[in-house]
Amino acid sequence: MNKYYGTGRRKSSVARVWINDSGKGAININNRPIDEYFGLDTLKVIVRQPLVLPAISLTGTVDINCSVTGGGLSGQAGAIRHGIARALLKIDPEYRIPLKRAGFLTRDPRMKERKKYGLKAARRAPQFSKR
Repeated sequence: MNKYYGTGRRKSSVARVWINDSGKGAININNRPIDEYFGLDTLKVIVRQPLVLPAISLTGTVDINCSVTGGGLSGQAGAIRHGIARALLKIDPEYRIPLKRAGFLTRDPRMKERKKYGLKAARRAPQFSKR
């Protein structure tokens, strides 16, 4: 049994992902099953995307343990996906081409824009009144 590690980031979320190459397909996030942690099915699909790629297809053969902090659920799901993709590279470097083509190895650089002085939010200006 080998363990492979990958770090994933998305927005302000950071995920630490460990993949056990001999397993039954269990995915645990912060010591809870994926179905209990994520309520929305779309978030579960996002997390499983690197495993379902036709060139990889490791869905029922590896166990995944994740520790994720920061951000919201959507950002955490993206961070876990990024971490899984990076850990898969350590299992087999041949996975790089399909993972890169699918865009799972690219760190999404979009972050929340800071609030500026004189404005109510990052770009939202106070309401204009002529009189």
